[in-house]
Amino acid sequence: MEGKPRVQTKPFLKVMDGEACFPPPVWLMRQAGRYLPEYQALRAKVPSFLDFCYTPALAAEATLQPVRRFGFDAAILFSDILVIPDALGQKVAFEPNEGPKLDPILTAEDFAKLNGRIDCGRLSPVFETIERVKTTLPAETALIGFCGAPWTLACYMIAGKSTPDQAPARLFAYRHRDLFQSLIDRLVRASIDYLAWQIEAGVEAVQIFDTWAGVLPFAEFERWCLMPVEAIVAGLRLHHRDARVIGFPKGVGHHLMDFAARTGVNALGLDSSADPRWAAKTFDRGLVLQGNLDPLALAAGGPALETGVRHILSVFRGRPHIFNLGHGVLPHTPIQHIELMLEFLRGGSAK
Repeated sequence: MEGKPRVQTKPFLKVMDGEACFPPPVWLMRQAGRYLPEYQALRAKVPSFLDFCYTPALAAEATLQPVRRFGFDAAILFSDILVIPDALGQKVAFEPNEGPKLDPILTAEDFAKLNGRIDCGRLSPVFETIERVKTTLPAETALIGFCGAPWTLACYMIAGKSTPDQAPARLFAYRHRDLFQSLIDRLVRASIDYLAWQIEAGVEAVQIFDTWAGVLPFAEFERWCLMPVEAIVAGLRLHHRDARVIGFPKGVGHHLMDFAARTGVNALGLDSSADPRWAAKTFDRGLVLQGNLDPLALAAGGPALETGVRHILSVFRGRPHIFNLGHGVLPHTPIQHIELMLEFLRGGSAK
C-alpha cells in the first residue's frame, strides 16, 4: 500500500511523525466520559453501555463532545476494548455499577465456542461511527482508534469480570499454557484485523491499551505482553505500512525500555508512576513520549495541577511529546480543572 503523506498540518500527527512542537498537542484518555454532563445526557438514551458503543449516532457524538468543549488536538473513538471478545462470540454485558460481565473461558470447550476470526459485521457500527466523526471533526483535529492488548483482554475473558490482581488469567496461563497461547494468538489476529479496519474507516493513529501489563513477572510479561504487541504492530503494518501506533503498557516500570525496543510502536504512553525525567533521558528522541499527568492531580486542581503540568512541559520540551494523563480522566474530575490544565499547557494565565 502507499504510505501516508508526511507533510502534516495537524499538531498531533506532526508529533506522531517525529516533530517536536511547543506547546505539545493534547488529548486525554477517557476524555469522552462521565465527568461531562452532555455525556450523561447521551448515555441516558440507551439501556446498556454496549448498545451505546454500537449506536453510531450516539457514539460519534460522544467522541466529538470533548473536542467541541475543550478543543483537544485529537479525538479518540468512543467504544470499548471488549468489543473484540463480543465480536469473537463471547457473551459480553455491562451491569450498572458493576462493570463488565462475560461468560468466562474456563476450559478448552469454552475456547472452542469462540469464532475463529472476529465478526466484521458485528463491528460495522464502530466503523460507521468513525466515518460519521470524520465528516464533523475539525480539520486540525486527528482521530485515534484503539484496541485492548491481548493480555488485558484475556484477563477479562477468563475471569468473566474485572479482578484486582488478574489472578484467574495468571493461574490459567501457568496451568494451561498451550490453551492460553491459543487464546492470545486468536486475540493477536483479531486485533490486527480490527485496527486495520479502523484505519481503513478513517482513524489516523491507534493506541493499544495494556492496562494489566504491570501485574506480570518479566518472563510472563515478555510472553503475554511484549510478544503479542510486537506481533500486532508487525501484522498491522503488513496492511498499512505507515500505521502510527501508540503503546500503553500500564504499570511496567523500567520494562518500558523492553517494550519500546521490542514492539516497534511510534509512541510510548507513560503512566503516572513513570518519572518524566528518567523517560526523557532514557528514550531515543525518535520515540514519541505521551503522558503523564496524574489523573488525581487533575481532579485535585490547585497547586498540584499547575506544578504537574509545568513539570511535564519543562522535562519534555524539545522532543516529540503528546500531553496526556497517566491513565483516564476520573468521573469526579471538575470540568474547570481541565480548563485550567489547558490554560497552563497553552500558556494562558490561570483564573
